[in-house]
Amino acid sequence: MKTDDIVRTFLEYFEERGHRRVTGSTLLPPPGDPVLFTTSGMHPLTPYLEGRPHPLGRRLVNVQRCLRTTDLDEVGDATHLTVFQMLGTWSLGDYEGPESLDWGYGLLTEGLGVDPGLLHATVYGGDERSGRDSASLEFWQSRGVPVEPTVEDNWWSNGPTGPCGPDSEIFFWSGDTPPRSTPTRDDRWVEVWNHVMMRHRRLDDGSLVPLPQRNIDTGLGLERLAALLQGRPSVFECDVFDPWRRLVPTMWPLEEQSLRLVSDHLRSSFVVMGDGVRPGSTGRGYVLRRLVRRVLTVLWRDDPTRGLGDLPSELIEHTLDHFRQDMDPADVRRLLLDEEQRFRRLLDRGRRILARPRFRRPLDDEDLHYLHDTHGLPRDLIMTLRQE
Repeated sequence: MKTDDIVRTFLEYFEERGHRRVTGSTLLPPPGDPVLFTTSGMHPLTPYLEGRPHPLGRRLVNVQRCLRTTDLDEVGDATHLTVFQMLGTWSLGDYEGPESLDWGYGLLTEGLGVDPGLLHATVYGGDERSGRDSASLEFWQSRGVPVEPTVEDNWWSNGPTGPCGPDSEIFFWSGDTPPRSTPTRDDRWVEVWNHVMMRHRRLDDGSLVPLPQRNIDTGLGLERLAALLQGRPSVFECDVFDPWRRLVPTMWPLEEQSLRLVSDHLRSSFVVMGDGVRPGSTGRGYVLRRLVRRVLTVLWRDDPTRGLGDLPSELIEHTLDHFRQDMDPADVRRLLLDEEQRFRRLLDRGRRILARPRFRRPLDDEDLHYLHDTHGLPRDLIMTLRQE
């Protein structure tokens, strides 16, 4: 099943069950929000989860693009992307956990054709702050799905304070053998869908108080699900990456890990630019700059003559179209080439500075702070230059 078919099936399934479609917002959170980028589908809905009435009602569904800088160092494994799409559903004080799990199970097994024998679930096992999630446990047992109680792995929170609650996660077996063991003991069980029973607010002192309403918040990673349904071993081999795997190796012969990083970071850069961010030295602009520079560092490691001017327009157009963005691909290319030239100049200057006698010895924190504050050389760039 193609990614577009998964999205359509998901939205129609929940619309038939009374959910209203929320237009997915950009990667940029609303003014005043302290985070740089939207990290999950629930992020834009936080005020409504805390009790404000939503103009579309109590049952919502959407597709939200997300960016997680915390996953940068994990990009290249089978399941993590910097920018991805999250399929989400919400009950704002309407239905409870078992009904949400029932619909989730129905979508996977009936709507998407997943073999129930390839599923495993986890539920919150309870501790001193909250009791066991017996309702979710009993639901999975009634469907004959293996279920594993945990504690920390099945308690969801949006930071040290704020909305939180127990969750039940659905896992899909990705191994080439019959399913075995449990999600906490075998990483071939891949998490695909998290159903959070968002009932509490954690205060500054760590105590829990009830939210004004009992909510359900679910999130399902689109690319991860697509890879599993398509029988692909990683998110980088699902259909949305087909153009990347076809075109990038013809330009730049790369080993698999580098191919994944280059594809992910360039794709993410296009989407960030498409939402209006431009390279800069702070905040969102620096995240974008870091993505582009990580790509260039990988490309130039083997061949310094490589350049982003070689990038096929098809990759830019495919990405902007997939994420429903209307930026001119020529503008994306211009920004990339400007940033590439800026990085080349910085590298040349950095090499000259690090060649000074003072910096030929091992560098301490004082040296690194000086190089950053005086010459604009970030720590990761200095480490790259020292390895040349």
